[in-house]
Amino acid sequence: MSSLPIQGDTLDAIRPGPPPLIESGDRRSSKSSDGSPTADEKKRPPVAQFDVDTENQSDKVGSLRGESAELDATEKRKATIKLWAKRAWLAIFFLLMTAWWIFGLVKRRHTENLGWLKPTLLYLAICVRYLFWLVPSRLALIPIRFVWQNSAGRVYQVLPAKSRQPLAAVVTIGTFLIGTFVPEETGDNTRANRAISIFGLLVMIGLLAASSRDFKRIPWHTVIGGMLTQFIIAVFVLRTEAGYDIFNFISEMARTLLGFATDGLVFLTWDGIRDIHWFLVSVVPAIIFFIALVQALYHLGFLQWFIKKFAIFFFWSLRVSGAEAVVAAATPFIGQGESAMLIRPFIAHLTLAEIHQIMTCGFATIAGSVLVAYVGMGLNAQALVSSCIMSIPASLAISKLRYPETQETLTSGKVEVPESEEEHHTVNWIHAFANGAWLGIKIGATIIACLLCVIALVSLVNGLLGWWGRYWGAGLGTVPALSLELILSYLLYPVAWLLGVPKPDLLNVAKLIGLKCITNEFVAFNNLTTVEPYMSMSPRSIVIATYACCGFGNISSLGIQIGILSQLAPKRSGDVVRVGVSALICGIIATLSSASIAGMLFHDGMIARPA
Repeated sequence: MSSLPIQGDTLDAIRPGPPPLIESGDRRSSKSSDGSPTADEKKRPPVAQFDVDTENQSDKVGSLRGESAELDATEKRKATIKLWAKRAWLAIFFLLMTAWWIFGLVKRRHTENLGWLKPTLLYLAICVRYLFWLVPSRLALIPIRFVWQNSAGRVYQVLPAKSRQPLAAVVTIGTFLIGTFVPEETGDNTRANRAISIFGLLVMIGLLAASSRDFKRIPWHTVIGGMLTQFIIAVFVLRTEAGYDIFNFISEMARTLLGFATDGLVFLTWDGIRDIHWFLVSVVPAIIFFIALVQALYHLGFLQWFIKKFAIFFFWSLRVSGAEAVVAAATPFIGQGESAMLIRPFIAHLTLAEIHQIMTCGFATIAGSVLVAYVGMGLNAQALVSSCIMSIPASLAISKLRYPETQETLTSGKVEVPESEEEHHTVNWIHAFANGAWLGIKIGATIIACLLCVIALVSLVNGLLGWWGRYWGAGLGTVPALSLELILSYLLYPVAWLLGVPKPDLLNVAKLIGLKCITNEFVAFNNLTTVEPYMSMSPRSIVIATYACCGFGNISSLGIQIGILSQLAPKRSGDVVRVGVSALICGIIATLSSASIAGMLFHDGMIARPA
């Protein structure tokens, strides 16, 4: 048996490899000329010697493969056990929820504040989720695809490609005309005023198209589909009781979720904090709690699944990216700050058009967390809820008119969730929740700082304008002081007319819109419900003003969004600031487009809707 010297405790030395390099001169050997060890060899540490049986060598090496195979088998057994444990848990949970739903349906369907609708909607949502766990999405969509391909799809394929968008525009305009002029006239709700509302919407679209960043790249499919969807939602919510109840239920659930943050705030302060409606104690804690919750849901993988489903649907219908679709759909329920958290891993990868869209939808609507406060002020609940939902397609259409996509998007059609660096160091959902709480504190502090500075800046400008205007007589006696709000009220006078506001109330509605754009919607709504002459305006003017002010499109919100997005993706802060003003203008126009549609569909039944 031959023996070979092997250095170390690895098998590398016995693997076949290239022959050793032959060096020239005296360095060919480690021995001196007389056979004694050299000085370098004396310094070298001792080398362990091993005997290798060349006959059994392959068996010993193969034993490593055997151990590897045993490890693989063990891992497979663990994975199988884990899979069956998950299935057992899901089966138990499904049976428990089924029993809960049946019991509630039998025993509590006539109980006040319980009923059967809410548990049924929750149970249907659970069933749909289980269905997609058991059946791939592509199989579940086969019946829908079959119906589409054999109905509207056939008509679409028959039409020449160049005539599809013009025909879609004609159909959309026809839908607007029928829904606007068929209902009978009542009071100020004349067909002439409705015609002005339609004309105002066309003027908004025309101005946005003319000022588009790239007119040739405007996705008219998205614009036409968004406007049509906005009008259909308005008809469903404003003209049907079921539509209002469904969307009011969704908003109620969102408000309830964010309201749990108040319990934590009470623990830190005192119970009387519930009656204090300061921004600092009513909105910021909800943002911190929601950010922490989103981080935990991301770690569990729920939100990734949710985003993927929305991406597929909106790409098929309006051809927008998944990130844009999710933020647009979530903002009316959870707010502009919280909705950005839903796509936190994407923000660093967004295109400029996507950043513009995300900011636009934040400016275009209000959040469920403040909706309850505005309803409590006596505002029309139906108008508030419907305006929130109408802003989803409106923000998509308006933003794409002004800032069309010119780059490849990461979430177009298919969502690949890029893991953030923190995810690699997160061990479980509790860890993710704690990290989210810390991130929420940083974002909350950023929001507070931005609000303080922006509002102070507006006050500084108003102070300078007031001082300058007093030399012209403004602010003396009964003459109102010169301010940004006053200037905007006269600049927005034509806008109020384009919305279809009756002539006697044009200046008052314009002042409310200007007040909302400079300060915030809370101040505008407070004046609308408590200050004359706004309280004495006609019902049509009040409803249109409610829609026109139902959005976060103001200078303060610009600071909030810049602060949040810059904190979530510091390297993109320059891009956020670059598109911020354009997004603010588009968000305001999206809100005004909903007011214009409300002017088309206004009816006396909206006046009697209880708050």
